[in-house]
Amino acid sequence: QVQLVESGGGSVQAGGSLRLSCAVSGYRNSYNYMGWFRQAPGKEGEGVAGIYTGGGSTYYADSVKGRFTISQDNAKNTLYLQMNSLKPEDTAMYYCAADRLAPGWWYDPKRYSYWGQGTQVTVSS
Repeated sequence: QVQLVESGGGSVQAGGSLRLSCAVSGYRNSYNYMGWFRQAPGKEGEGVAGIYTGGGSTYYADSVKGRFTISQDNAKNTLYLQMNSLKPEDTAMYYCAADRLAPGWWYDPKRYSYWGQGTQVTVSS
């Protein structure tokens, strides 16, 4: 079993930055990939960024590439999402997720079993 708790959301103006954190506890071998997902009202959920926790390889949606950075701090059991140059279209509830996945599926929310409760990010123009 894995527990995930997000924090760090808030309201910022366009062009601003936020750093989301996801505190991880539980059985470490239950997952090898972690991801950040977001869902805005009336829109489908979107995989934003993923990381292979075994080797640190990172993956990004085209919509955030160059602006967001996913990272992990194994000593603190924490996953991060640094978000820079935020845009109003980044407004959404952000969730972290974890599971054991085959390569190439980090972006698919249906493949993740463990989810946090979410943290709201609101970007005003």
